[in-house]
Amino acid sequence: MELRQLEYFVAVADEGGFGRAAGRLHVVQASVSQQIARLERELGVRLFDRTTRRVGLTAAGEQLLPEARAALASAARVGQVAAEIVSGRQGVLRLGTARAFAERVHPALDALADQAPGLRVRLVQDTRERRIDSLRSGESDAALVRGGRPLPGLAMVHVWDDPLFIALPATHPLAALPRLEPADLAGLPLRLAPRDRNPAFHDLVTGLLRTSDTDVPPGPHFTTLQETLAAIATDAAGGSPSWTVFDLVGELPPARRIAFRPLLGSRSPVSLAVRAGPLSPAIRQLIAALETAAVRQTRTHSSPVGGGA
Repeated sequence: MELRQLEYFVAVADEGGFGRAAGRLHVVQASVSQQIARLERELGVRLFDRTTRRVGLTAAGEQLLPEARAALASAARVGQVAAEIVSGRQGVLRLGTARAFAERVHPALDALADQAPGLRVRLVQDTRERRIDSLRSGESDAALVRGGRPLPGLAMVHVWDDPLFIALPATHPLAALPRLEPADLAGLPLRLAPRDRNPAFHDLVTGLLRTSDTDVPPGPHFTTLQETLAAIATDAAGGSPSWTVFDLVGELPPARRIAFRPLLGSRSPVSLAVRAGPLSPAIRQLIAALETAAVRQTRTHSSPVGGGA
């Protein structure tokens, strides 16, 4: 059974004759007759009573006509939905993300829902490595990642920057400065997570220090932001000051005996990783929403997450 046969069936029923149906369909009458006869053979029922004066539906034809109309409507809907998916107005985007990005992502999704109500974004929180693996395997359509360096087989689209902030003991002389440069921190032990936990962030920080020709000794490893801040305050009281650095994407955390200072001239880029090739309309809409939300939030407020994304 073909959709064309159902279309001919409905046309004959609506027009009350094969000739008028052929005119409506812009085909010859013989073609209409052939397709109706073929449909009747496939269904095993007679659809029309044919006389020299009129063509009318049989009882079976009357019962099958609503089903034929519904089938044609469903087929048209399939085409309409497909067109909306192609245009980016409808569909499902599977986005790999991390908790650290939530403050940027959720406002962007709200904006996207207003622009394209039929386009849904399914968030999948995972580690950076698994986000990238899922993207390469086709399990996700895009992934937010810290950093902007190219990844094999993927394209990186920069969507926002997070400022970097320093946390150091409030009693340290550097805390008197309104902002710090990497060179100011020379000789002060740095609490940084191991590279295998977060290569992009580790490389960003060490790259900043290397570019400024700043030598800092390694301190104990960064664990979580709150634990690390508590350790900095405790160790400073014991005469062993140290510092750490984190991405600021919200409001500063409450921390006693800790001073927070912006790291001058530094930014932590966040990119949307996608498979190489032309960007789909849906991905372009997502990128625009992420960029817009980031700009709006930068103008209003910011809050930290400890560099683990």
